[in-house]
Amino acid sequence: MAEDGHEIRFIDWSEPPAGVTVRGSILFMAGRGDAYEKYLETFEHWRCKGWRVSAADWRGQGGSGRLGNDDATGHIDDFALWIADLAQLWKHWSESREGPLVLAGHSMGGHLTLRAVQEKALNPRPDAMVLSAPMLDVFPEFVPLPVKRWLSSAMSSIGDAKRPAWKISEKPGSSIANRQKLLTHDAQRYEDERWWREQRPELRLGPGSWAWVRASAFSSTAMFRPGALESVSIPVFIVATDADRLVSPAAIRAAIARLPDAEALIFGEEARHEILREEDAVRLKALAAIDDFLDRRVAS
Repeated sequence: MAEDGHEIRFIDWSEPPAGVTVRGSILFMAGRGDAYEKYLETFEHWRCKGWRVSAADWRGQGGSGRLGNDDATGHIDDFALWIADLAQLWKHWSESREGPLVLAGHSMGGHLTLRAVQEKALNPRPDAMVLSAPMLDVFPEFVPLPVKRWLSSAMSSIGDAKRPAWKISEKPGSSIANRQKLLTHDAQRYEDERWWREQRPELRLGPGSWAWVRASAFSSTAMFRPGALESVSIPVFIVATDADRLVSPAAIRAAIARLPDAEALIFGEEARHEILREEDAVRLKALAAIDDFLDRRVAS
């Protein structure tokens, strides 16, 4: 539960298997519109490697309630609220835990976890970060952030800022039929998400609000301000794809170049946005690279 009483859904995945040395703990934060059920397969992989894995749904999505006018729109006025929630969650989660503490995030979760580290909001400091296709900026890439800030602010001011910024799917102009093409080549893993949404309808979430779009543009601006990325002193590993059509590959590459201690694995057309839910040829390569990074950079 957050400090203001808002309930945040949280899961502690099972302990590592008997006979496997405990390495430490990973806190995973999912992307916009996600719920942590989508990543149970990845949690199980890390558990079998000796990690205690936890996850939470962001306030206003998944099983953590809603902030908009309906159950379908993902709304937030300011990403600072999510960063404050993460700081509180991290503080309580890390208490009494032995071993290294790793913070991981996918897409919007990668954006928010990285900003939290930039702003020194997390105590104790994570020992390392793992980011999957982090949403450091959104499409269209050719539109500069000042223009995105102006446009989203204007659209938020001329009507209800909680109204949907687009109609359906994950991206403006995209259709439900094309949704899988944005997310993963793996039809079975895509169907797994649909199964969870059928079993737990409260997890369903549609487009973001215009306030969310505005908050995203202002948060990306803060992330790329002079000296912000350079202030991240912990090791960071990023998996991403140049074929991403939901988050900006150019922004990810710019961040990698500025982070003082960053390693990356960048895929091409073989990977779509949800790399940890891709076909095994991609997914297992990504997980192996993450495992190698944690083995080398995070002391047990």
